[in-house]
Amino acid sequence: MRLKEVYLDSGASTIVDPKVLKVMGPYFGKVYGNASSLHRFGQQAKEALEKSRSTIAKSIGAKTDEVVFTSGGTESNNFTLKGIAWANKSKGNHIITTKIEHPCILESAKWLETQGFKVTYLGVDKEGFVNLKELEKAITKRTLLVSVIHGNNETGTIQDLEAIGKICKKHKVYFHTDACQSYTKVDIDVKKMKLDLVTLNSHKIHGPKGVGALYIKSGTRITPLMHGGGHEFNERSGTENISGIVGFAEAVRVANKKHVKHIKSLRDKLIKGVLTIPGVKLNGPEGNQRLCNNANFLFKGVNAGVLGNYLNVKSIASSAGSACSAGQEKGSHVLKALGLSNQDAASSIRLSLSRFNTQEEIDYVLQTLPGLVRKLRKGSWIEKVVNKIVLRE
Repeated sequence: MRLKEVYLDSGASTIVDPKVLKVMGPYFGKVYGNASSLHRFGQQAKEALEKSRSTIAKSIGAKTDEVVFTSGGTESNNFTLKGIAWANKSKGNHIITTKIEHPCILESAKWLETQGFKVTYLGVDKEGFVNLKELEKAITKRTLLVSVIHGNNETGTIQDLEAIGKICKKHKVYFHTDACQSYTKVDIDVKKMKLDLVTLNSHKIHGPKGVGALYIKSGTRITPLMHGGGHEFNERSGTENISGIVGFAEAVRVANKKHVKHIKSLRDKLIKGVLTIPGVKLNGPEGNQRLCNNANFLFKGVNAGVLGNYLNVKSIASSAGSACSAGQEKGSHVLKALGLSNQDAASSIRLSLSRFNTQEEIDYVLQTLPGLVRKLRKGSWIEKVVNKIVLRE
């Protein structure tokens, strides 16, 4: 069987749902006013903006005026760390995050260190989970913010936000989570989880690129990242991307638990099948502690970048967990935080699914992948080791 193409990189970006495209259409031509304008054209745009805001707020148990639209996850994460730091610097100068965050969190944290702030980067266990005792121990009187990713983009590890939220509430520090990967796949309740800030993203959930949101709990002290005309409750200036926001809200409205069940069944089939290949290990947790769409595999003795290229030739899109630069293997910071060596991190590939994938596509991947792995290992030490293991079994 040879399919036209199999897209297994939905952790990077998803196809826009046709239903989303349909509702966005009018806002490129028919409803084109600026939502800040008082005339009829502007008010039509304003109505669409506020209806979309309400949809997204309701999905996480927030109040409508607690949702601020941004250009995406990177802006929302930068806004959170820098905005909280600068607005509260008279109270403290300490931020806590983890070693497995998205680069936009880690780079923002590193920049804040150049501005006099102190950052603690918490380690994780072999499956990617934060140690709650270590987290609580790291909090000091100078701590302003704890930022922990909800569902990890590489390993799919889902953190216990409710437990973390209780610790942050106890010590009266702000709690933020980057929920770009988990949103609509895992339930988020800002009150139950005691969240003060939540980063949301459109293009990971079959919405358009270039739009996201930041939940900011009422009363949170935060300095705007974007200054100008005072849009978005004076929190984020700039003319709102109405077509993108409408599409974002529609993607949220369309998402449901049936989709999650379908994706999870495909993920489990994929994991079970790939793990029958000798010398392969699953990176991250199993079952419900893992995002429904995420599978990350270590292929012993195989260069992930080369395997990814081979898969691409076979019309299978994947994401290498590492890249080679100047002949030196460099592994993912997330995988290395889980305890993988540079070599093993550089031999890992992520396959991430969506509700638009099919059983037939997974069958094709499982038929194709073993031969590619054998080809790449041919004549290597790992092939000899694997053959000995197989013979023993």
